[in-house]
Amino acid sequence: MRLSAFALCLIALFSTVLAAQSTAKIEGSVIDVQNLGVHDATVTVTNAATGAVSTAHPDASGAFSVDGLAAGTYTVTASASGFATNAKPGIVVANGQTKHIAITLTISALVQQVEVNAGVDSIAAQTAPSGGFLEERSAQSLISNSYIRNFTSPIADYGSIVQIVPGAFTISSDGVGLGQSKTYFRGFPDGDFDIDFDGIPFYDTNSPTHHSWAFFPAQWIGGVDFDRSPGTASTIGPTPFGGSIHLLSMPLTSEQDVRGTVTYSTWNTKLYEGSYNSGLFGLFGSPKKSNLFVDVHHLTSDGYQTFNFNTRNAGSLLYQYQFSPKTVLTGFAGVIQLTANTYGLNPTRCQTIASTPTSLCTATTSIGGVNYNTAPNGIQPYTGYGYNFMMVNNADPTNWLDYQYNHYQVPTDFEYVGVKSDIGKGWYLDFKGYTYNYDNGELYSNAVPITEATQAAAIANPSLVPGTIIAGTGSKAVAYYNGAAIAPCNVIAAGKPSKTTGLTTYAEPCAVDKYNSYRKYGENAVLSQTSRFGVLRTGMWYEWARTDRHQYPTDPLSNWADQPLPNFAEQFWTNSYQPYVEYEFHLTPKFNLTAGSKFAYYTFDVLHHADDGKTVGPLTCASTTAACSATAEDTGSFYATLPSLDFNYRVKSDWSIYAQAATGSIVPPSSVYDFSHTPTTLVPHPGLLTPPKQQRSTTYQMGTVFKANRISIDADAYRVRFQNSYSSLIDPTTTETVNFLQPSSVTQGVEFETTAVLRQGLNLYLNATAANAYYAGKLNIGTATAPIYEDAPSGLWVQQTPADTEMQGLTYQDHGFDLGVFNKRVGEQRVDNGSYHNQAIIAPFSDFTSYVNFTVGNHSMFDGTKISLSADNLLNQHNIDALTLAGSPNTIYLNGGAACTAATASNPCDAFNTAGPSPISGADLPTFMSARGLSVSVTFGFAPREGK
Repeated sequence: MRLSAFALCLIALFSTVLAAQSTAKIEGSVIDVQNLGVHDATVTVTNAATGAVSTAHPDASGAFSVDGLAAGTYTVTASASGFATNAKPGIVVANGQTKHIAITLTISALVQQVEVNAGVDSIAAQTAPSGGFLEERSAQSLISNSYIRNFTSPIADYGSIVQIVPGAFTISSDGVGLGQSKTYFRGFPDGDFDIDFDGIPFYDTNSPTHHSWAFFPAQWIGGVDFDRSPGTASTIGPTPFGGSIHLLSMPLTSEQDVRGTVTYSTWNTKLYEGSYNSGLFGLFGSPKKSNLFVDVHHLTSDGYQTFNFNTRNAGSLLYQYQFSPKTVLTGFAGVIQLTANTYGLNPTRCQTIASTPTSLCTATTSIGGVNYNTAPNGIQPYTGYGYNFMMVNNADPTNWLDYQYNHYQVPTDFEYVGVKSDIGKGWYLDFKGYTYNYDNGELYSNAVPITEATQAAAIANPSLVPGTIIAGTGSKAVAYYNGAAIAPCNVIAAGKPSKTTGLTTYAEPCAVDKYNSYRKYGENAVLSQTSRFGVLRTGMWYEWARTDRHQYPTDPLSNWADQPLPNFAEQFWTNSYQPYVEYEFHLTPKFNLTAGSKFAYYTFDVLHHADDGKTVGPLTCASTTAACSATAEDTGSFYATLPSLDFNYRVKSDWSIYAQAATGSIVPPSSVYDFSHTPTTLVPHPGLLTPPKQQRSTTYQMGTVFKANRISIDADAYRVRFQNSYSSLIDPTTTETVNFLQPSSVTQGVEFETTAVLRQGLNLYLNATAANAYYAGKLNIGTATAPIYEDAPSGLWVQQTPADTEMQGLTYQDHGFDLGVFNKRVGEQRVDNGSYHNQAIIAPFSDFTSYVNFTVGNHSMFDGTKISLSADNLLNQHNIDALTLAGSPNTIYLNGGAACTAATASNPCDAFNTAGPSPISGADLPTFMSARGLSVSVTFGFAPREGK
């Protein structure tokens, strides 16, 4: 009996084990975009073969488990009120196997969902700081919200965020997030690519450049889609030339929380921030269809550069209302108020690092054949004052470097209202109307003494301006202060006549009152239709803008009183039209082909006001020193047709390849019309004989994306040929202005990025690029009637294009900890000097950053409470990362090789080749990496619903 009982027990146990081994299990978590568990979700697990359905509900942390499943292929679907449903098909489990998956739910903001990496369960893809996606049709990098929140500085701007992208690098001389930064990639500087926010392009009206410190701080950015291509026909914006940086607003969450953050950083930088997530709520007791996110912050900083103080006050509001499951309304409003003491003139090589030989920094002037020292000790003032030199204190009121004479004030605002709707039978409408404003008022000094003393008075009484040095004697005597000749700020003086137009500029010498303001209104409408054949997309972007710009010579000692006539003053109106159509053909379940075309049309209407001779001239005014109301007008239109073609082929569920051929363009700058409009002896018939056209680019690229469970790999190869900027000359026959293109550039290379999961929570991120970039084509260095063409020689490298870049990152994210180290290396670059190329070299430089965060995430009332430590440029490097040359290039004759000193029509100067690089000048303008920046942040989180 005992043996029989024991045998029965063994049989029962064995049967249980066999049963356990003959079934499978799927477990995982349902989270929102903030990595918070969605506990009120419903999870359904559907057997693809039998249709059998199992259901589970996650616990408070979002975890779920479904067991007792037969071996096979399943689709796991998660849904929750207020969220877009997310399904993961193709989950294969074997007997005795447990499969773990994570499902992320987004707020139902996109009526027509665009799923990335569909059908693939890749931990590497889900946790990558940056990477492509299987459905992409060009080289793209999606920068995650987790990376932005945990592995960028709390005072970062979008330029700091996108540095992780292969080949991209950002220059910020006053410190991360402080002052204006500029981003480069693939040889394209700022102004050669689009940036938009939630699909709305933003850019200056006088040129398509961007102000990183005046729009969209990191607190407003929830993610970035960086497309290193002109995109498809449906990619809108003024400059789909080199690529597009798509900034995305903060993701809305399902739960209510309040957060307050205090940050203290190097250079006395202080940031105070408050944010509020409403979660889903109902208005006045109605169903929960609303969601709101509000952020306000106040930042002050002394800045890395001396006396370059910064203050920023900003606030944003993102609201969403779901009219029905098929229609969603979204509204955004953001305002920023900036003030700074940034100098209008950049620090020189002498002022920052001095020069070799030091004789380049001497302050000597030849008077009557005799050299005189015109500054104390014969050296230019503030020579060798350090990498961070910008301005000085206000101890000497004559000093133009006093920060009191340099002031920025920039208020901006940006608003949009969008509606997305499923209108039935596969048709979707996405419409956004928007407006934004930029209002830059700047006062800055010129490099001259700030005084009302005349030369005669200063010579007669040198103590009138302390520090005066008299050079020369008798009638040749000249009074100097810090190496600059003394001239009264309140007296209009004549400059040298222009050799091109014959006009003379009459201006007060000491300072400039600069203003640039524009208001824009626009819309972006997209209509799409999805069928079994594919997706049709058509729409139009339209924008109207009014701009008011001027620069007046002004007297800082007379309450910044402007002189009667400006250096320039203009208003202009622009219209942008971009209708497009494209079709994404779903030729097979694995192969998609997209073809389309866009028509880019742009108009200018410019009203010039008479000026002091510097730009359009006095026009019909009798005097260049008295007020005058004369005006001149210009109009123009520019257009380009931009086709695109691409395909995506899914080789396997976790591997795709793609190829693209696309075209882009750049709208011309307003400076197209900044030519003399005043008749002179040299130019009796001023006008614009040959206006420029939109610059064009053509991109060919192919790539592959692989998303396995523990590793993701994205790689691409590209070739881009693009037209460079226009130059102008005066036609000798008509005396009108003729615009002509500089030789084109060709850049080609390879890029890759990868994320590898080394163990749970521990990731290795790598990216690298290798490229060559050169000028191609020919240039007419003669005249229109007697042309002389010169081919661009081989080996002339395109400036600001590194030969290579690399980035390494190691992150650990688990149990509330987020630890990360990243190193970005930028390879050797070449520098142009005007139209002459490869005149200097910028050596490679690296930026090493580190981050340590701990976040309370135990679903307590204080969920989201966080402490963060971060370090930018941890190794405290001071490399030059940008350089503008001041010295003249060593030009040579086209037909000889000797120094070109007196070019003739038959023997002009060579347009490309020089006798070596440009000589080092003490007046060169280098930009340096800002020093090590350390930050500590404390965030206090309060989640009332979590406490229930």
